[in-house]
Amino acid sequence: MRNRVREERLRRELSQAELAVELGVSRQTVISIESGRYLPSLPLAFRIARFFALPIEKMFDPQEEESV
Repeated sequence: MRNRVREERLRRELSQAELAVELGVSRQTVISIESGRYLPSLPLAFRIARFFALPIEKMFDPQEEESV
């Protein structure tokens, strides 16, 4: 599943640590979500989408394959 967490974080010039604080998670969680190794829980996915003011389907798209 592709997500836009890294792209949106960089657009807003936030570090992974800063985003982690905003979301109430660890920096390692942010790293894992950005790399696609961890799928956030539904409440966390909604929190991320709300933080970036994007619909959840724009942040996390199960139809898009991550380009390698």
